[in-house]
Amino acid sequence: MALLEIRNVTRRFGDFVAVDDVSLSIEAGEFFCLLGPSGCGKTTLLRMVAGFDAPDGGAIFLDGRDVTGVPPEARNVHTVFQSYALFPHMTVAQNIAFPLKMTGVAAGDIAQRIEEALDDVSLSGMARRYPNELSGGQRQRVAVARALVNRPKLLLLDEPLAALDAKLKEKMQLELITLQKEVGIAFVYVTHDQQEALALAHRIAVMNRGRVEQLDEPSKIYGFPANRFVADFIGTCNILDAEVVREEGERVLLNITGLGEVETVRGEHLRSGAKGVLALRPEQVCISHQLSPGAEDNHFAGRVFDFLYLGDVTVYVVELANGSRIEAMLPNSAPGRAKFFEPGDSVEISWRRDAGRFLPEQSA
Repeated sequence: MALLEIRNVTRRFGDFVAVDDVSLSIEAGEFFCLLGPSGCGKTTLLRMVAGFDAPDGGAIFLDGRDVTGVPPEARNVHTVFQSYALFPHMTVAQNIAFPLKMTGVAAGDIAQRIEEALDDVSLSGMARRYPNELSGGQRQRVAVARALVNRPKLLLLDEPLAALDAKLKEKMQLELITLQKEVGIAFVYVTHDQQEALALAHRIAVMNRGRVEQLDEPSKIYGFPANRFVADFIGTCNILDAEVVREEGERVLLNITGLGEVETVRGEHLRSGAKGVLALRPEQVCISHQLSPGAEDNHFAGRVFDFLYLGDVTVYVVELANGSRIEAMLPNSAPGRAKFFEPGDSVEISWRRDAGRFLPEQSA
C-alpha cells in the first residue's frame, strides 16, 4: 500500500480549475517532485495534502487513512516553506522545540527529541545558535529538523531553494538528497525548476493546467517525454512540426515542415498520415565543419546563426538552407577553448535516426 494516495482530487476557485481530477501515489521513503510552471496547480495540490486547503472533489489517503477533512495538525505531515519560517528571536533548540510544546510533549522528553532531531540533520552542537548566525544550508536543516521532530510520515517542501543563487542551490540540492536518505521518510517537493527536479527526485509528476501530463523517473521524463508540453518544458528541445510519410520495416520517414524528409524509428504512435512533432534534444545533434554521417543518420548543411555560451557547454543555432533553425550542443571540454564556431560559419549537422521522438498531435 502506498504511503500517500491522491484519488481524483479537484480544486476550483470560482470558474478556475486549479487542480483537475488528479490521481497519484507516493511510496514510503520516496523523494517525489511536483514540477510545473507557475499556475499549474502544484502548490495547490501540496496545500491540500498538508490540510491547508480542502478539495472540491476526490480524496487524500495517508497510510490508508482518509485525511481529506482532517486538520493539518492531526495529519502527521509537516511542511517546509521557501522562507524556512524560523523564529529569529529563538535559538536553534527553541525553534525545534516549538512544535513539541504545541503538541504537549512532556518537558522532560523535549531535550532528547531536540538532540535526536539535530543529529538527524548533522547539526549537533549548534543548539544555542540563532538563525542569523547560520548559513543558508544550516537554516534549511534547522527548518527540516523542526519539521521532523514530531516524526511525521511525510515531509512537504514548497520551493525551499527558489531564492538561492545557482551555486548555493546546487550545494543545497546535494544536502537535501543526503538528508532524505539519512532520515528515510518520504519527501514531496514542489518546484518549477526542471533541473532541480531531475537532480533530486526518484519520480516526477509534470503538471500543466491542473493535470498531470506525465509521471515517471527523471530519465524517462527527459528521454521519453509523453507529449509536446513535457518535451518543451523539460530542458532544451528542438520541436519540429512533422508528419509520417511512410513506414519501411523499422524505418519511418517523416516530413518536417520547412526542412524536408528525415528518418526515425518505429514507435507506437507512428502510422502513415499521423501529424505531430519530432522532439530532438540539442545534445543529440552532431555539428562540425564537415561530417561523415552514417547511412542511418539525417544530414543537413547550414550556417551558424548564433550561439549561447553556458560555461560547460555551448548551444549553437544552425540555420539551414531553407531557413529552418536547429540547435546543437557541444561540451566545452577542450582546455582553453571557449567556442568552436562563429556566426556565419558553414557547418554540417546530423543526428541518428533513433535520436528524437515523434509525438502525435493528440498527445500535445
